[in-house]
Amino acid sequence: MTLPSLLRNKIVWVVAALVLLLIGWRLMARGDAAPKYSTEAVGRGEVVSRVSASGTLSALVTVDVGSQVSGRIQSLYADFNSVVKKGERVAKIDPALYEAAVAQARANVIAARGNLQRLQVQAEEAKRLAKRSEQLFEQRIVAENDRDTTRANARAAEAAASQAEGQLAQTAAALRQAETNLRYTDIIAPTDGIVISRAVNVGQTVAATMQAPIIFTIAQDLRAMEVHTSVAESDIGRLKVGMEASFSVDAYPTERFRGRIRLIRNAAQVVQNVVTYDAVIDVANPELKLKPGMTATVTVIADRRADVLRVPNAALRFRPDFGAGADKAPLDEPGTRSVYVLEKGAPQRRSVKVGLADTRYTEVVGGELKPGELVVMGAETAGTATGGRSGGPRMRVM
Repeated sequence: MTLPSLLRNKIVWVVAALVLLLIGWRLMARGDAAPKYSTEAVGRGEVVSRVSASGTLSALVTVDVGSQVSGRIQSLYADFNSVVKKGERVAKIDPALYEAAVAQARANVIAARGNLQRLQVQAEEAKRLAKRSEQLFEQRIVAENDRDTTRANARAAEAAASQAEGQLAQTAAALRQAETNLRYTDIIAPTDGIVISRAVNVGQTVAATMQAPIIFTIAQDLRAMEVHTSVAESDIGRLKVGMEASFSVDAYPTERFRGRIRLIRNAAQVVQNVVTYDAVIDVANPELKLKPGMTATVTVIADRRADVLRVPNAALRFRPDFGAGADKAPLDEPGTRSVYVLEKGAPQRRSVKVGLADTRYTEVVGGELKPGELVVMGAETAGTATGGRSGGPRMRVM
């Protein structure tokens, strides 16, 4: 065999070997890389169901203090954050016009009383003349017409006296009204508490027309407050009166405050087709840290299960890849869920019945799952990481 022939044979063998290596590499790349599963051992523990909502802090009892009379504010005896007592004067309206009205009403009473006394005297005189005329008529001294005239005059005088009594009562009532209006120029605190709002200044005129103008807002006691929360209709059925709640406010982000649900109002609030209900939470505020109007982020423990078999929520969402084509995963029966446990390096299906769930775990109340088994929560292959289906890059040999 000549040298060129040997050289050609070696080149052919080298090319053939390279072709075989390339084909083998492509065949190896064609198959999926073995996935790596993330797992967690099934164990027992606590499952806590929580309802979250936002709300606004307010005082338990808030009273608006207004004015029943119109006039100019002469003096203010309370300001923001002033502590006031029931019956204490907190403001004064200029009383000049009302003092004049009282004086006029009092003068009208005096005049009406004098007029009544005059008419009563006239009625007594007319009655006496009528009686004397009756005696003279019996003695045939005066005519019958004269007697009838004196009778009519007596009744008219008596009626005039009765009318004067009514006028005296009217002027007395007007005097009481004027005196009441004068007393209303003193604005009195209706309850013990602290002033949280003042709406007027000295010199400002208030007009009491259809409703009393608001001058102060008094919170009865800020050591006991309440949170009005907006709870979604999907969560309201999980709440009950007496449940404990905790919340935080932006002013104290690292501190948790606690309260208890006192009332769940039946009136729905609809904003942009979103239905919520007001759950009222009583809160103690002994250090007066909390203030009316603060926004509270509320969490209510709706239910709790202790020492129960539980699985991670991610395990309930995981579904393995059964290969190309249609999904071969079996359908869950009503009332059951599927989880997959790792056996001999491959996921095996388990059917379970679930109960209470929180943000991380779900209670297992029945089924095939056993404590200690490794439930699959996700899978990683070459180039992918998934908590659902697994699969790596596929290469086709052309």
